[in-house]
Amino acid sequence: MTILSILTIILMVSGLFFFLAGTIGLLRLPDFYSRLHAAGKCDSLAAVLMIAGMAAYNLETFSFGALLVSTKLFLIAAFVFVTSPTATHAITEAALVLGVKPWKRTRGRQAGGTRP
Repeated sequence: MTILSILTIILMVSGLFFFLAGTIGLLRLPDFYSRLHAAGKCDSLAAVLMIAGMAAYNLETFSFGALLVSTKLFLIAAFVFVTSPTATHAITEAALVLGVKPWKRTRGRQAGGTRP
């Protein structure tokens, strides 16, 4: 295995991990804003890592065409890295304007616990 193959595997597995973490955050977090935060942060990083892994994989057959494709992939990764947090912020602003209330912990008995 070459160093580029190892780098590709590391990037792709890291991207998969962050996609999985974002999905778990969407399922487990209590309100809209927390879920959006998990989706925005994890999906941005995961997409960039996966695209970088694809670009590294493409560079294994080094040619001018492969270099051009990898450059395009890195430009796409930069675009995703900028636009995904911007879109998350815009969705959050729209939710605030529409009156979506953030989650607040209620007083009293917690689920699964005995403390008030």
